[in-house]
Amino acid sequence: MNAIYTKLPAVLLLEDGTVFYGKAAGKIGTTTGEICFNTGMSGYQEVFTDPSYFGQIMVTTNAHIGNYGIHSDEVESDGIKIAGLVCKNFNITYSRKQADKSIQDYFQEENIVGISDIDTRELVRYIRDKGAMNAIISSEITGIDELKAKLAEVPSMEGLELSSVVSTKEPYTYGDESSAIKVAVLDLGVKKNILRNFADRGVFAKVFPAKTSFEEMEKFSPNGYFISNGPGDPAAMPYAVETVKQILATEKPLFGICLGHQLLALANGIGTMKMFNGHRGVNHPVKNIIKNSCEVTSQNHGFGVVPEQVKNSDKVEITHINLNDESIEGIRVKGKNAFSVQYHPESSPGPHDSRYLFDEFVAMMK
Repeated sequence: MNAIYTKLPAVLLLEDGTVFYGKAAGKIGTTTGEICFNTGMSGYQEVFTDPSYFGQIMVTTNAHIGNYGIHSDEVESDGIKIAGLVCKNFNITYSRKQADKSIQDYFQEENIVGISDIDTRELVRYIRDKGAMNAIISSEITGIDELKAKLAEVPSMEGLELSSVVSTKEPYTYGDESSAIKVAVLDLGVKKNILRNFADRGVFAKVFPAKTSFEEMEKFSPNGYFISNGPGDPAAMPYAVETVKQILATEKPLFGICLGHQLLALANGIGTMKMFNGHRGVNHPVKNIIKNSCEVTSQNHGFGVVPEQVKNSDKVEITHINLNDESIEGIRVKGKNAFSVQYHPESSPGPHDSRYLFDEFVAMMK
């Protein structure tokens, strides 16, 4: 049955009217979201389950997706978070003995619609030139006018608050309860590997829902605060900005990753912006200008901090810059134990070029 499904025709329509024809992958149906691409050669399952991708249709630049199957342990959250998948080869047969299931079974279980047999090289070059935009995939509707009408109803990612949608609904703990070091995690879409990195360093974490008040988190008596990654527009999250401001006032150590980085900037009067094309992949070179060293980093963001405002700020200093486009990849607040990075140090592209950031944060909490 899987083989039959992949032979059904499917359509990808971009917001500007551009159409790509391919074959159905995953569930038969229709899905919408902002289209973006990831340049990683592997790690597709971790990408699919990263909450930061919520609401986005993912284009994978690697030619083969699904070729090493699906393993239940290789997830960053409780399920697939991408809105849909666009790929060249959707490999239902897989080579790894340890895998639990095929990507087709996985997508059907999680109700994910995809399209394969697309010239992804052409598509990615097009997105690079035209910028981020909404898109629709369908393997049940073939009429372009009907698809255009559905796509017109999809809101822009700019202005969307999505963290409270993917965040935990109830607080939970992670790690050794007897640990002397405790961190309060504001879950805006936190990845499991971030929590593993804290546990590996003997830190006991309590993870709180996105809209938890500072007063509620402070009852945990944490040694420090972590502001997580997550989806959506940081400028649409005044509740989180206020929480970060209250944390900064305590003088307790604070560490932010990705969305957490953008919120730390906003809490210090620095604006954020929607990027023409975000950074998504496992091969982005970043320079640590404090240590004068380079890191190969994993990234996933469509928003960034406004570089001119960071450079003109008297509250923060720049610690990291992107060597591809000189965007701001890291800041620290002057006179406080508070810092953040735009990339993902818990990932393993370098393989562990950036893990020192966790060590520095733990040292601050000690």
